[in-house]
Amino acid sequence: MLLKKLLAVSFVVVLAGGLSACAPEVGSEAWCKQMKEKPSGDWSTNEAADYTKHCVFN
Repeated sequence: MLLKKLLAVSFVVVLAGGLSACAPEVGSEAWCKQMKEKPSGDWSTNEAADYTKHCVFN
């Protein structure tokens, strides 16, 4: 029972880590393209500032 819980938790941690690794690096060309396709109303304040810094004035 304990082993099953440990395996389940390990699987979730590995899965979450794998999914987060798929996000492009902030400021990269892929990130700028992804942000351009995302509705600007859904951007956070940090995303808007990073987009301006890396994609507009770069």
